[in-house]
Amino acid sequence: MTQAPTTFASEGGKVVVKRTIPATVDELFDAWLDPESLAQWMRPGIDALSTATVDARVGGAFEVVMHHPDGPKRHHGEYRVIERNRKLVFTWISDATHHAETLVTVDFHPSISGTEIVLTHERMPDHDAAVGHGRGWTAALALLETLLAH
Repeated sequence: MTQAPTTFASEGGKVVVKRTIPATVDELFDAWLDPESLAQWMRPGIDALSTATVDARVGGAFEVVMHHPDGPKRHHGEYRVIERNRKLVFTWISDATHHAETLVTVDFHPSISGTEIVLTHERMPDHDAAVGHGRGWTAALALLETLLAH
């Protein structure tokens, strides 16, 4: 199976990553809110591991700890919007955001070939943070597609 291309753009403190994944909206939406699934695809590379905790409600917190060779990296935030099979909005705080609160919006659009995910990460503190997160989200969505490949 050929992997779908991912588009990635960074401008003015905002990163937008788009990818169409051959999976249902239900499968993809659930993958973002299930801690076991999240830990499998939101990780730093194919060989590295992550752990995740999720309180999947508006105002609930999440934490993803990515286990890098140089030590664990904590990413955490709070859910602001949860619209089943349509949209997730959450804050995102990590070393890579210089511990500043950034904002991630994930939109789910059903398509003929699966579901298009449009991820917008805003309020980046600098260009390096934007580029790094663009690469990270691109890699994570590729892992998510692999995990859900039918």
